[in-house]
This record gives sequence, structure tokens and C-alpha cells, in this order.
Amino acid sequence: MTRENLDVIPEFDLPPGYLLRWYQPGDERYWVAIQRQADLYNAITSELFTQQFGLAGELPARQCYLTDRSGTPVGTASAWFNPDYRGQPYGRVHWVAIVPEMQGRGLSKPLLSAVCLRLRELGHRRAYLTTAPQRTAAICLYLKFGFRPEIISPEDEEEWAKIRSLLPSDTYGRRAQR
Repeated sequence: MTRENLDVIPEFDLPPGYLLRWYQPGDERYWVAIQRQADLYNAITSELFTQQFGLAGELPARQCYLTDRSGTPVGTASAWFNPDYRGQPYGRVHWVAIVPEMQGRGLSKPLLSAVCLRLRELGHRRAYLTTAPQRTAAICLYLKFGFRPEIISPEDEEEWAKIRSLLPSDTYGRRAQR
């Protein structure tokens, strides 16, 4: 899914008691723990973290953590980047996750807002993300944030037709379109 500009980002406040903070050394263990709980489709390991983010100095500016009332991270998302996505530089909303017991509490919108705003602050003009067809709640969220399906093949069109049939009939005021 792509968002061709980051001019107007929806902003949402966190519920009381929750905070957002940016990566601190050692947060890899929280990322792995959060992703393992929230992601039923990928094998989450410390090696995956290193593969996806490396050990570069980008993390403090780009990886966000959502903490609960006790200060424990319960969600994460990254304001990542790809200098050559389809031939152009794009920001990337990457590895968004909230532990299952905290889902449905109004936390994903503020987390996504923070990451999209950070992408803009870091000079990105557009963004993309990848997701899985079965993640309809996430797809609805991304549509509300102005991300649109990226359809570049007949197979993409077929896949998005299936996804649209799974979405609520009124997703952000209209059926999810291209």
C-alpha cells in the first residue's frame, strides 16, 4: 500500500497512561517479544530484527515503542525507508504490532500517527507499507490513514478484490478502492 504524500497526517492522542518513546539500546528484546505475540504469520527472531534493521544508528530516530502504564513496551512500529522503492525514495511504515491483549484500546492510531509524522520530519515525501491480506483490521487502519492499494498486475487486482470483499462495507466513508 502507498501514500503518495505525507502532507496531512491524521493525529490521535493516546489513552491516559500510555506513552510513545523512541528506540533505546536493548529494545531489540521488546521488539522480538511484541512481534512474537502479535504476528501469527512470520518466524520472529533476534536474527530477523538484525536482518530488518541492522545495527546502524538509524533506530533511535526511526523505531517507536508504545508503553503501558508500567512503562513496559506493548507495541512498536518503525518509520523506516527505502531509497529505491519502484525507482523512487520512499519512507516505509515497517513492522507495526501491538500485543494482542492491548489491541482494541485505541492504541494503533496514535502509534501510526507518530510513525507517519516521523517519516515526514525525516524528510520523506511519500510512504509505503506491506501487509498480509488476512490482516483486515490493519488494512482498514491503513486506508483511514490515506494508504491505498498498490495494484500493478492482474494478480494484485484479484487479491485486492478478495480483500475488499472482507472489509466492512463502509471503510472510511466508502468501499476501499485503488
